[in-house]
Amino acid sequence: MSVADSPKPEWSLYLIRSGDGNLYTGISTDVKRRFGEHENKDKKNKGAKALRGKAPLSLAYQIVVGDRSEASKLEFKVKKLSKTLKEQLIDQQIDLEELQTWIHGSQAERT
Repeated sequence: MSVADSPKPEWSLYLIRSGDGNLYTGISTDVKRRFGEHENKDKKNKGAKALRGKAPLSLAYQIVVGDRSEASKLEFKVKKLSKTLKEQLIDQQIDLEELQTWIHGSQAERT
């Protein structure tokens, strides 16, 4: 199998809750690894600067999205959501299909 034939990695969207209750949104092909980097237990500072010194961190939400392009578009939209809407996503009151509709702009954003 050549590199061109190898399967493309699946990207996930995730939300991390910091110790102060704020929500951080990111994407990764390996959420477990990326969450570990955000926790900075290995002291290599590979996690987001926004999460430094905000322990304890908890993974509040994750969902497989697809390719990097779709994950990036979804991340951009989720970052623009109010905290109330992010909490609804975490509580599964908003589903991925609804969010993807927002990505493509065919539905007005809820408040």
